[in-house]
Amino acid sequence: MNHCVAAAAIAGVLANQAIAGEIVTVPFDGSFDDATFAVESAIVGEGLVIDYVSHVGEMLNRTGADVGSDKQIFSAADIFIFCSAKISREVMEADPMNIGYCPYGIFVTEDESGVQVGYRSYPDGPMDKVEALLSEIVEEAVGN
Repeated sequence: MNHCVAAAAIAGVLANQAIAGEIVTVPFDGSFDDATFAVESAIVGEGLVIDYVSHVGEMLNRTGADVGSDKQIFSAADIFIFCSAKISREVMEADPMNIGYCPYGIFVTEDESGVQVGYRSYPDGPMDKVEALLSEIVEEAVGN
């Protein structure tokens, strides 16, 4: 019986993560470099510190041949990793397991369809505050 309860709990968590895993993107009217500068400025403008910038596009382009692929996914792609002490505290006081969503990230990509800025969505509830922050930063960056 305990295994059934545990399995049901795990299934519920996975279903919630699947729903929350939607990617939100907004087109950027400009170059990749302009978009990364705009995102960085918008994050810093919120009083936040960027912990790390992951250059995913460079890694994918550099390692494609090593893994047997010649497909270019992005001409460029960066992910800005950061946290908000205030909002993180609020969402983790509501549910300490919200730590699993921290730190937060906003990405900038460029491919044949153009430049996009985006983030992944989170489960409804306390994480709405994080999603609102990410949306605000993206809207500031793209000029909406």
